[in-house]
Amino acid sequence: MKNLSYKYIIFVLLTIFVLEFLGCSKKSDFEKTKITVSFWGSPEEIDIIEDIISKWEKKNQDIDVLLDHTPYSGYMSKILTRIAGGTEPDIIACEVNLFPNFWGKNVFLNLNPYIEKDSEFKKEDFFKDVIKRFTINNKIYGIPRDTAPYACIFYNKDIFDKAGVEYPSDDWNWFDLLKKAKKLTFKNEKGQITRYGFYTWAWQNFVYSNGGHLVDDIENPAEFMLDSEEALKGLEFYVDLILKHKVSPSPMSLVKLGMGVEMMFKTQRLAMLGSGIWETPALRDITNFDWDVAMFPKGPEGMRAFGTGGTAYCIMKSTKYPEIAWQIIKALTSKEANERLAESGLAQPARIKVAESEHWAGSEKLPKNKGMLNAAIKHVIYEPFISQWREIKELYIKEKLDLVYMGRLTVEKAMKELGPKINQILQEENRR
Repeated sequence: MKNLSYKYIIFVLLTIFVLEFLGCSKKSDFEKTKITVSFWGSPEEIDIIEDIISKWEKKNQDIDVLLDHTPYSGYMSKILTRIAGGTEPDIIACEVNLFPNFWGKNVFLNLNPYIEKDSEFKKEDFFKDVIKRFTINNKIYGIPRDTAPYACIFYNKDIFDKAGVEYPSDDWNWFDLLKKAKKLTFKNEKGQITRYGFYTWAWQNFVYSNGGHLVDDIENPAEFMLDSEEALKGLEFYVDLILKHKVSPSPMSLVKLGMGVEMMFKTQRLAMLGSGIWETPALRDITNFDWDVAMFPKGPEGMRAFGTGGTAYCIMKSTKYPEIAWQIIKALTSKEANERLAESGLAQPARIKVAESEHWAGSEKLPKNKGMLNAAIKHVIYEPFISQWREIKELYIKEKLDLVYMGRLTVEKAMKELGPKINQILQEENRR
């Protein structure tokens, strides 16, 4: 028994020595400060985030960063559930149009004190409109990593060449778009459309570029404006592409086709796709035709305006380690992180110099014209800043537009019917 105890003591001492020698016991996992970061994203995005954090942890071995990934479709509900249960993470990735939903819960930490005393960080390094979206009463609540104007028209160069149609330029307009889409839409001998000229889900771009608005004031909305003359004309042009000119599939018909628009573009059943730059990684897999991107066309009066996405990292007010969390979001939004996102084609960098560099605007990787987004960002319009806007868009506006696509309502009648209900919601919000 004594011999066994002696051997056990020797074993323990040797184990400690080996761990010390390998540098593994500097601080055990149980002693490390743990910080949780919640985010969504594609496999490419996950790899970039994991690598950035791994490098940061090597320099900060007392910190264990727990990366909590959730698919975008369930992300908001998961975070809201955790907030309600008092188990929210320390840091969350927050999309620009989800920010109002989370803001209403009063969960974000004011970052001004950390920005002001950090000589390494300068908010002027970022596109100012993105910083502004996460600023309330002069207090910044999120540091952006990217921006994402819905300003991309991806086009198949081979289809254009075979049809003898000129490529779209960044200076084109709605009517150029329609003209090209008609020439690029193809029917078989039975009269069935086998290739559409154009598709976009971003109907709001047509409203904005015709001088229309969703509401009267983005930051303090009080009145629904989709029933105005300018907005209606923009929406009508979009709907006419589907119902009158038949150069675009309706969102509902895509379900019947059983094929997403990205796959339609990749299989050459769609000549032009309007979306955001996040489509790029999947499109870079294309090997059988050449493609590029042009800026979304101007409206009839030469106006440019686009909806936009984008993401920032926000620190939750409940975190026990705000100073450490600040250092982590600095790493996640750093020059290196922006360069990695840019090289992947996944996102337009929020840092101005990176967006203008060889990693983005100067890169020869497809799409070659992606640098146009640096000009497009000057014309972005964010969604109304109220927590109910997501509900309004999905439950009310989408429902009416579906009836329009089916030919059961005119655009004007649909929007006029929506007005009273949405105005009521906006007024109730303002009374809170």
